[in-house]
Amino acid sequence: MAGIYRPLVKVTRGMAASDGAGVKMTRLLGTPELRVLDPFLMLDKFHSDNPDDYIAGFPEHPHRGFETVTYMVAGRMRHKDNKGHEGVIEPGGVQWMTAAGGIVHSEMPEQEDGLMSGFQLWINLPAAEKMKPAGYQEYDAAQVPVDERPGVTARIVAGRTSTGIEGPVKGVTVEPFYAELVMEPGAVFEEPILADKTTILAIHTGAVSVSGIALPEAHLGVFGPGDTVRIEAGPEGARAILAAGYPIGEPIAWGGPFVMNTEGEVRQAMLDYQMGRF
Repeated sequence: MAGIYRPLVKVTRGMAASDGAGVKMTRLLGTPELRVLDPFLMLDKFHSDNPDDYIAGFPEHPHRGFETVTYMVAGRMRHKDNKGHEGVIEPGGVQWMTAAGGIVHSEMPEQEDGLMSGFQLWINLPAAEKMKPAGYQEYDAAQVPVDERPGVTARIVAGRTSTGIEGPVKGVTVEPFYAELVMEPGAVFEEPILADKTTILAIHTGAVSVSGIALPEAHLGVFGPGDTVRIEAGPEGARAILAAGYPIGEPIAWGGPFVMNTEGEVRQAMLDYQMGRF
């Protein structure tokens, strides 16, 4: 596949974090070292076979102004919100929630033991869409198409690959590409993604290299200029999330579960939630 390979311009190590009712996780984006990568706001990896790390889950809480993407690698998670959406995702499944003008939801483990593992990504919304009605898309593993390449299984959640495989998630303004890559030792994955899309690679397990730069487990890599990503798995193989999206280029005012354009809008979101207007 001809092209100018995009190098890694930044590599960061995830940091220990806790969210919800004490769920332990690794924060890859949204850290002091790497706060925001427009349009991406935050990326967490959760991975534990100790129920004490996840059993309390994420009880009912509000959001406004952005989207959350939850992808499961292992375990089961139930989503329920005040707009009537409810569902359980299992390995290979995804929940794409558009909080927009306001939603109150919970995300609770549907298991009492065993491995719970996956990612949650926050994606910003442009000002024109921050107050639109909330939405929800859910797809199980059978609904997420697979792009099989030599030594690589790519599960395509959003966007369209050069081989014509298109993910089920539609109608997102930043035109995201979101794929889980499961790579055998030494396998190579190449895909055209132009430099005008912010592009990140999060390593779940194993390790990869990009343009000679190593990217180990629980690290995040940020791609630089070029038109093609080329990822080579290490000697133990790798599992990773590749995500890309057009930057929005607007001011970001962030207050807990609310991401707006101004501090006044964040205060209004807090008031609206307190007054039961979500």
